[in-house]
Amino acid sequence: MADKNKHTIALSGSTGFVGKRLCEFLQQKGWSVIPLAREDFKAPASDLARKIQNADVIINLAGAPIIKRWTAGYKKILFDSRINVTRKLVEACSEMTRKPEAFISTSAIGFYADHGHHTETHFVQADNFLGNLSQKWEEEAMKAERLGIRTMIFRFGVILGKNGGALQQMLLPFRLGLGGHIGSGLQAFSWIHIEDLTQAYVTAITTPSFNGVYNLTSPNPTTNRGLTKALGKALCRPTIFRVPRLILKLHFGEGATVLTGGQHVLPERLLQSDFTFQFPTIAEAVKDCVS
Repeated sequence: MADKNKHTIALSGSTGFVGKRLCEFLQQKGWSVIPLAREDFKAPASDLARKIQNADVIINLAGAPIIKRWTAGYKKILFDSRINVTRKLVEACSEMTRKPEAFISTSAIGFYADHGHHTETHFVQADNFLGNLSQKWEEEAMKAERLGIRTMIFRFGVILGKNGGALQQMLLPFRLGLGGHIGSGLQAFSWIHIEDLTQAYVTAITTPSFNGVYNLTSPNPTTNRGLTKALGKALCRPTIFRVPRLILKLHFGEGATVLTGGQHVLPERLLQSDFTFQFPTIAEAVKDCVS
């Protein structure tokens, strides 16, 4: 690169909730973004390599929405949109005459079991569809390391932000005073504000010592009940209702586990790197998102 303070980023998943905000954030820094569309992954890897040849960083955010009914057909969509896209990106990297300096791929805290407290170094992996999907997704991404590329996996918690994401889907019933917790409300809820998430990308790109797996979660996980109370307080609305697990199971089938379960996850490696969270508590994050 001519200017070490400026970067060119190839970005898959640029039209999603996270991708749009990350694109904005990177461009505000004066960095260039090469957005990658679905059509780019239908073409041969050599074509994709030509498109991203000038990128010094690749960010992989591609993946179909997880909160759906998981039919056999939709499970295939979840798999293909994660594993196949990641595989194609790594193949394209192998064909580039100038390799990117960094590759940052996405995963999720669904990698972890619903019980216990998890960090990047001490954890129990989930023995279910999400756990297996996350593992395969990460394995494909880590193949970039064999090409001499600094490779990172970001395991996302639930992302909170304005005008999109999980919170946007919850706001209407809460604004109407019909909000409430799911089941007992005691299930863990590990989350991150989208502004902290975008800053984590910049930190990872500009810090050569960053590599491997990072949990992108707040240092203060809460519970579903804690989220519910924070939303009620921020909106000045009661939160007396409860959503029975059975209703979600009937609607989403196996996919309901994303809503009825939860993982207690800590961002040990971010904290060790002295990363500063702008929104460390659920109350601060929710208040900002609904203001």
